[in-house]
Amino acid sequence: MASKQHDLVIIGGGPGGYVAALRAAQLGIDTACVELEERLGGTCLRVGCIPSKALLESSEQYANARDGLLAHGISCASVKLDLAKLMQRKDGIVAELTKGIDGLFKKNKIARYLGRAEITAPGVVSVDGDETVEITAKHILIATGSTPAAVPGVKLDGTLIGDSTLGLSFDRVPERLVVIGAGYIGMELGSVWQRLGSQVIVLEYLDRILPGTDSEIAREALRLFRKQGLDIRLQSRVTGVQTLGKGAKASCLVELDGGEPVACDRVLVVVGRQPNTAGLGLANVGVRTNERGFIQVDAQYATSVPGIYAVGDVIGGMMLAHKASHEGIACVETLAGGHGHVSYDAIPAVVYTEPEIASVGATEDALKTAGREYRKGVFMFRASGRAKALNQTEGRVKVLADAATDRLLGVHILGPRAGELIAECAMALEFGATAEDLARTCHAHPTLSEVVMEAALAAGSGAIHG
Repeated sequence: MASKQHDLVIIGGGPGGYVAALRAAQLGIDTACVELEERLGGTCLRVGCIPSKALLESSEQYANARDGLLAHGISCASVKLDLAKLMQRKDGIVAELTKGIDGLFKKNKIARYLGRAEITAPGVVSVDGDETVEITAKHILIATGSTPAAVPGVKLDGTLIGDSTLGLSFDRVPERLVVIGAGYIGMELGSVWQRLGSQVIVLEYLDRILPGTDSEIAREALRLFRKQGLDIRLQSRVTGVQTLGKGAKASCLVELDGGEPVACDRVLVVVGRQPNTAGLGLANVGVRTNERGFIQVDAQYATSVPGIYAVGDVIGGMMLAHKASHEGIACVETLAGGHGHVSYDAIPAVVYTEPEIASVGATEDALKTAGREYRKGVFMFRASGRAKALNQTEGRVKVLADAATDRLLGVHILGPRAGELIAECAMALEFGATAEDLARTCHAHPTLSEVVMEAALAAGSGAIHG
């Protein structure tokens, strides 16, 4: 068994782990990173955020060429889909970005270990790869992310029935696709395959889509998704999936509690994520987890065992790549003697459907539950000159501000390029801005960002163009 020593060993090479490793190395910490997969970047880069956004962009381009360009006076007589080339483009983006992280590791002299990591004692990590390596370190940072959650009674076979990873790599467009779960992953993947020609049926156990999103925005999004052709069925409890036939004629039958079964070609199970802690050896050293399996940490991301820290999906909260990255940076900056900090009230979230959905801060539902007095300003994209020029006028911006102080509490956007528009709102929250601050900031004309300004005005004395 080989032995190695470093100041910090990070378990996991995803957005939490690899970003933490880069920042630690920049701060002069002798850093190592252990990753089970050959390619760095974690679920987000390999089989999550990046490939899904590549498919969303490609499918939107295809749908727009097929159906959306006539409004601009452009007629495409024959639009053909080359699914293999579309997938090749997606894979190329992933490969290029993973190579980029490899290059950054080399540039910053970060030691890379390929294999499965297990914490065998405080300050000791065993790596089971081509050879077994025992690493000793003053600090251990766990950033192993999450894995797809399961549906009781539904067994994945990786061909007909799979999780989100399968939905990124179909070799043909399913005639009928069932998506179990109407969270952001389900709605994004459902949108991809509906645009490419599938009849997509989304089955959701709850009475709404996109749990955690502002309910007013979610209701409007539901209307728009159904208008696009997505068959979204709420309060549908899946009890099992049968596979029928073999080979090219194989199909599925999704069983529902109290309802008619749904026949389809493929099934995707996307009902959330769970912490990835299996085999880490947490019990070996006494790292405490909560009842859902998430690692418990304090404000500095320290676990119950001195010298062991954790960030990202594995500690719960918003299970977002950028949240994990910022936690990783904050953790190692604190280890280096600094004062790392994450403002959780100012972390934006984006659903990359069409139209996009973006939010930051408190939802109106949460403010009502807390009994918080607030003012609300709403402005529609249909009143925007820029949105009309783009022929993308569906949706709205909602600004929520404290009734007494006017301080921004939350911003929620359903509309074109919402994922980009939310950035200024996140910055405004980060700096404690008021709705008036946002309203009085001069926004370029004509831009979509003017809709944010008008919604902020509507939260006060009233929108100019409303």
